[in-house]
Amino acid sequence: MSNTDKYAVLGNPIEHSMSPLLHEFFAQKTGQELCYGRILVEAGTFEKTVRDFFKNGGRGCNVTVPCKLDAYKLADSLSDYAKAAGAVNTLKVMEDGSIYGDNTDGRGLVYDLKRLSCPLTDASILIIGAGGAAKGILLPILNESPKEIVIANRTVAKAQSLASLYPGKVKGCGFDELDCSFDLIINASSSSLSGELPPVKDEIIEKAQAVYDLMYSKTAQTTFTQKASSLNVPKVSDGFGMLIGQAILSFELWRGVKPDFDTAIKKFRPC
Repeated sequence: MSNTDKYAVLGNPIEHSMSPLLHEFFAQKTGQELCYGRILVEAGTFEKTVRDFFKNGGRGCNVTVPCKLDAYKLADSLSDYAKAAGAVNTLKVMEDGSIYGDNTDGRGLVYDLKRLSCPLTDASILIIGAGGAAKGILLPILNESPKEIVIANRTVAKAQSLASLYPGKVKGCGFDELDCSFDLIINASSSSLSGELPPVKDEIIEKAQAVYDLMYSKTAQTTFTQKASSLNVPKVSDGFGMLIGQAILSFELWRGVKPDFDTAIKKFRPC
């Protein structure tokens, strides 16, 4: 086992992470030999934990909260997506021993939105929330050439600051300023974690063709997707497919082979 390439997911808390199940399934389906575990990172120990892991045969790792900024700082080189997100969720040891950082979250989202046939190109898109999750998905969505992206947030200045990273392409505003309809609404806030609804008017939600919540639930329904379903939005989804998508892209970065998205979805969410 000592010669087997090692991978892991690092974060705190970490025991709930599905990453080992996903990557072991990917390895089995693509004929790759590896082992994948979970590593709890105590406060202030991220760099030492990662370097020790790599020293002992680790070839790459996924990084979850609250360590994505630490991973960004640790990486010797960064993908354009990691630079745009200002955070890293995937690390890889390169042939020269340097550490490469990527962020696959936003592309994982776009992957799933396309699978679900949600409007992207020439679409009017509302993103709820202006934190790290919203920042991480902006560049991949902009690459799909939407008509407009509006970021709505309780703290208007935060939404405007995030929008200013892409002048002329993204607009930031407060919830009370929303007065038009959107083809796609993405909840990038953490409201569903606490069972709350973001303050978006029903008449805006019900006009959408698709609603997507970055959070995911075992029941496949979050507070926000339940609301959208009750308003008869045609396409409603939580973020489980994004979880699968970002993991597939990490696996591809490490192993050079791409697991099948639909096979993984059917395995882990058969309904």
